[in-house]
Amino acid sequence: MTGNVVLTGFMGTGKSEVGRLLAETLGLEWIDTDQLIESRHGPIMEIFASSGEEAFRDMERDVTAELADRTGLVISTGGRLMLDPDNADLLARRFRVFCLAACADEVFRRVSIQDGPERPLLAHHHPVQRIADLLSERAAGYAQFEQVDTDDRTVADVVAEIVRRLE
Repeated sequence: MTGNVVLTGFMGTGKSEVGRLLAETLGLEWIDTDQLIESRHGPIMEIFASSGEEAFRDMERDVTAELADRTGLVISTGGRLMLDPDNADLLARRFRVFCLAACADEVFRRVSIQDGPERPLLAHHHPVQRIADLLSERAAGYAQFEQVDTDDRTVADVVAEIVRRLE
């Protein structure tokens, strides 16, 4: 397998962990778009605070354009990157796109136990409901991609399913 794979989906669905193991399994290079942006521009929370969301979305578009013509990649995207029609069009032309999915309760559980930057969604009075609302808002955008359920599954199980689908 020398093709390309993109993993998209809501935060906490396993895009980074699955992407890392999938790339290792397939012998491909793994790139996390959020990590790439942070390595060039600093922490995402600081980008949002100092430059605003639109500046961050521009950075996502730049990274997408840069990666679109490469081969031999597994790309884990930020949760909204593939909801931008231009980004989706660029990557879906040459990459097989899988949307990792999880229910709101599972997303909340995973994000709550992760180390790393504070998630603004968790500061909400009813974070599980907020996650459910956002999942609902994004459902149509995510539905355009091949779905892989990650609820109650290990990273290895999800990777094995994606590998089977790629064969």
